[in-house]
Amino acid sequence: MARCIDTAAHKATLEAGGRTIAVLGCGVDRVYPAENKQVMQHIIELGTVISEFPFGTKPEGGNFPQRNRIISGLSHGTLIVEAGHRSGAILTAFNALDQNREVFAVPGRIADERSKGTNRLIRNGAVLVGRTEHVLQAIEPQLTKRIKPRQRSIDLNLSDEERSIFTFLEHSPIHIDELVKKSEMDLTILLTILLSLELKGAVLQFSGKQFVLA
Repeated sequence: MARCIDTAAHKATLEAGGRTIAVLGCGVDRVYPAENKQVMQHIIELGTVISEFPFGTKPEGGNFPQRNRIISGLSHGTLIVEAGHRSGAILTAFNALDQNREVFAVPGRIADERSKGTNRLIRNGAVLVGRTEHVLQAIEPQLTKRIKPRQRSIDLNLSDEERSIFTFLEHSPIHIDELVKKSEMDLTILLTILLSLELKGAVLQFSGKQFVLA
């Protein structure tokens, strides 16, 4: 449950008489965003609502990387429609690769900041999607027989220093202080390397100086 593409997908599925699954970044007793109260009620009646967070948990930013990992794991594939270099959608795409799922991406104009992430995914092996059939053709064999996705990995072109820090990062947020302890590296140098990783789209930074793999 989230604004924009998540809400649009849920509504379209319900209107078509389909069954949809909503994965929450908060407790199941909370509706986020608030304007989706009616949509969530329809999903409860006709679909499934999932949350790994206890009752009362607020929809804080640090919850969503975990929530997105559940989404990619539940799916045959992950379609990235728009994504900048630092978009959380890129993190979900990497989750899908880790979980042996297919990754799809919609191409965009090379100068559009919202398409830089999707274009990079396509350049590194994601399935280019121009129409619905491109997704259906790719996942159809998986519906009857599991196959390996065509992507093996996405090359991040990391330096030795960047790769050494990259190994300490996970899909759950880790605070900068913890990274300093693990890497035994000077804070200023570490922040410089993390900035380089962010610019390459390999790392995402959340509020409070927390970092996750992207």
